[in-house]
Amino acid sequence: MTTMDYTKLGSTGLTVSRIALGCMSFGDASRGGHPWVLDEDRAAGFFRQAVELGITFWDTANVYSGGSSEEYVGRAISRFSRREDVVLATKVHGVMHDGPGGSGLSRKAVLEQLDASLARLGTDYVDLYQIHRFDPATPVEETMEVLHDVVKAGKVRYLGASSMAAWQLAKMQHAADLGGWTRFVSMQDQYSLLMREEEREMFPLLADQGMGSIPWSPLARGRLARPWDTRTDRVESDAFGQRLYQDADAAIVAAVQAVAARHDVPMAQVALAWVLRNPVVDAPIVGATQDHHLADAVAALELDLSDEDVSELEASYSPRLPTGY
Repeated sequence: MTTMDYTKLGSTGLTVSRIALGCMSFGDASRGGHPWVLDEDRAAGFFRQAVELGITFWDTANVYSGGSSEEYVGRAISRFSRREDVVLATKVHGVMHDGPGGSGLSRKAVLEQLDASLARLGTDYVDLYQIHRFDPATPVEETMEVLHDVVKAGKVRYLGASSMAAWQLAKMQHAADLGGWTRFVSMQDQYSLLMREEEREMFPLLADQGMGSIPWSPLARGRLARPWDTRTDRVESDAFGQRLYQDADAAIVAAVQAVAARHDVPMAQVALAWVLRNPVVDAPIVGATQDHHLADAVAALELDLSDEDVSELEASYSPRLPTGY
């Protein structure tokens, strides 16, 4: 059985598993979740499997399935693990209700939504609290100060950002420095063989600032885990995902398939092994809806790609506009 690897998150002292459990796949579809999300009974096996595999880093968000993902995560920690053994991450920004504190990164919204997340998660603190997107409607000083306040209040241990331009992250870090406030330690950004634009500006910034990357969609919402023309319920119903990739990406997927065949491993292992090679990447976030998904992800830690493999995987990529924010 593959042994889990662990690393520090960015330049912090926080130890995280090198594979993170993405919990967007778990929730109540009737509360605004995607049609393909797993209900609590079906999700339970994946939480148990994560614990057995040593995946201690769990990531969710307040908006996932109307808050039900956070509820599932909180109960799963109590059922299958211990709070002190899990690095728990959640996010704030998206719309939870129509009121002034229901979305965005204002002081009112952050304070209101963090307390709501803590109640759903059944805990009094979050290890990593992430802003889900940049909020152009709120001064960055207001956001960084309130995030600092929740850290000092003991409700949050570390701060993270997600899905924004490099200049926006730099602006927020600078505001934190000027105010003497807590800085972000990680960036949750889209990074995969089908979306490499973070290599241009974001990753050099993260390396310079001592921040870690915890990429979302390292398998391109499953597109890198199966032949390009495979149809699934998620492909058919995921309107957001359909905007992220282009038909020309089929050549990249074919390269993944060829390299996987050469190594006699599933395609997902190859795609994840490529992401894990990047020195700024700490822990790709992997969602799971089938029994083999997490085991394949952990096995990618032991897959050694050759220079020839990497050249073949990267050869068909073409520059594109960043997506996802």
